[in-house]
Amino acid sequence: MDTISAIVRNRQGVVFEGSVFAVSSINEIGPFDILFNHANFVCTIKGNLIIHQTKDKKQEIKIDTGILSAKANKIEVYLGV
Repeated sequence: MDTISAIVRNRQGVVFEGSVFAVSSINEIGPFDILFNHANFVCTIKGNLIIHQTKDKKQEIKIDTGILSAKANKIEVYLGV
């Protein structure tokens, strides 16, 4: 299984860091997923952030707002921005 490196930060520090199968959230257009080899992508997010550690294991983080950046199989999320 191909994985993506992900790091999620808020104002207090790192909330999550590790290799993941996918990341899902909601932007101004609607829900979306980022998987291995996704095109470069930057957007604002809201509502929730779902980190799919494997196909069967996920962690959901409730959020108000944030910024998500995906580039070269690395995802960076900044919450509360």
